[in-house]
Amino acid sequence: MALVVLSVVALATAVTPKLVAISWVAFAAMAVGAPLGARAARTATPRETVWGYGLASGAMVTSTALFLIPQALGQHGRFGSLGIAAGFLAGYAGHAVGHRLTHRDLPIDRTAAELTAHALAAGAIIGAIYAAMPSLTSILGVALVSHKAPAGYAAARRLADDGRAVVTLLLPAAAVGLVALPVGIVGIAPSPVVRGLLFGAAAGVFLHVAVDLLPECTAGSDTCPVDAVRESDEHRTRDRLRAHAAGSAIGGGVAVALAWALVAVP
Repeated sequence: MALVVLSVVALATAVTPKLVAISWVAFAAMAVGAPLGARAARTATPRETVWGYGLASGAMVTSTALFLIPQALGQHGRFGSLGIAAGFLAGYAGHAVGHRLTHRDLPIDRTAAELTAHALAAGAIIGAIYAAMPSLTSILGVALVSHKAPAGYAAARRLADDGRAVVTLLLPAAAVGLVALPVGIVGIAPSPVVRGLLFGAAAGVFLHVAVDLLPECTAGSDTCPVDAVRESDEHRTRDRLRAHAAGSAIGGGVAVALAWALVAVP
């Protein structure tokens, strides 16, 4: 509802409709991926779980490298790099410390919180600089869909596996617009240093989420559930699932790289 209200206000002011379009494409991409992940979690075998997480996380890693990191460095080389490191380490620290909170009934889970932090930081820069774009481009659409849809899918699977409501992903899905539209309406123009830090932090946090979701076939893993097989077959199955994990992650990366090549390479 907040995104709808902000969109109406933005269209009623001098804010370009491009910001509204970007906000809703980001929302739709994650909103489409989330129910697919929730549905798959209900009936997935261990192999299907590995392929679901592997394809999504491989796509997220590649999308980060092709779209998010270059944008951060384009804002400011040194501080963009610093922001990437800070965002990645902040994601790891939040993961490590936040594990203590997993036993409490909180309204949002760790992965959704990290995706929200990424989207809020990215939204601040999108609102500041994308309003000046002459037109929406296909590369921007690929950039949004290639990291928002896999993120929604993988996060929804994790939520569904834990028995939590997927509706909490509405917050990270809308977060880009919730910040980008007010920034565009007010007309805030941060310095290159601040833009580099914010965009870098957004890329770093998202990269941590992507790496965290890569299937790791060890005991207790939710992205590669080897505990679901018979104990006598565990070692052999674990090795097979590791091969599927590697293949699916590479496959997800290749899919995004092909989409990027189709729209970015003359």
